[in-house]
Amino acid sequence: MGLWLRTPPGRYLLAWEQERLDEAVADLFGFHALQVGLPEIDALRCNRMPHRWVASDTLDVPEPIGLPAPGDPAMQGPGPVALHCDPDALPFADQSLDLVVLPHTLEQAADPHQALAEVARVLRPEGRVVIVGLNPVSLWGMRQRLGHARLRLAGGPRSLFLPRAGEFIGYWRARDWLRLLGFHVESGRFGCWRPPVASERWLQRFAWMDRVGSHWWPVFGAVYCLVAVKRVRGMRLVGLARQERITPKVAPVLNRHMHMTTKDSRE
Repeated sequence: MGLWLRTPPGRYLLAWEQERLDEAVADLFGFHALQVGLPEIDALRCNRMPHRWVASDTLDVPEPIGLPAPGDPAMQGPGPVALHCDPDALPFADQSLDLVVLPHTLEQAADPHQALAEVARVLRPEGRVVIVGLNPVSLWGMRQRLGHARLRLAGGPRSLFLPRAGEFIGYWRARDWLRLLGFHVESGRFGCWRPPVASERWLQRFAWMDRVGSHWWPVFGAVYCLVAVKRVRGMRLVGLARQERITPKVAPVLNRHMHMTTKDSRE
């Protein structure tokens, strides 16, 4: 997918994703942040955590594409350290990370559900996960499914608009997985409503669709960005709860005993 991101539609998609990622991670605090997959995107460039890494399942880590960065130099720290690992086997201890960013990682993972479960394992309570994925319910998703149908009919690889590798993980599907793993979804946004055209000229001609897409057909954007927090249920103080249940039953006995004592003293 890295090479495709350098094409006109790829850079159009990346510009929207980079802006959403910058907004999502800028105000998240902690000590350890991890980006899993797609090192062409600098997903952690606006995050201020002191320890930031990029994990990739390939040995050859390409350079970031290099979209314009925010003007605050404090947000542009040194490049993160690259790790070689699979998304479903992260080399981190349980509850050791504060932030994990998954830019199209679930789509490329061999077992996306296991990859998300691995994120739940390494995140601390109240830690955040940011997921970016392609929306199958969009013009781009329809174009890709049509391309796969043509490919099965010997249409050739040029029939595909998006990269061939990977599987769409829809927005609602990702939300269901997160809830099963104990996450609470804080926010979700869709973007990129322009049709799947390959030239920069035609992309600019359809720029008006981005202005009206969020109002008229918000869930049909080509890409989504989802932020969720890991929730851990608190312990219940059983001793106090049992004392509250016993107290109403004991009180009448004590009152009756005090009434009998007062009566005897008067006699």
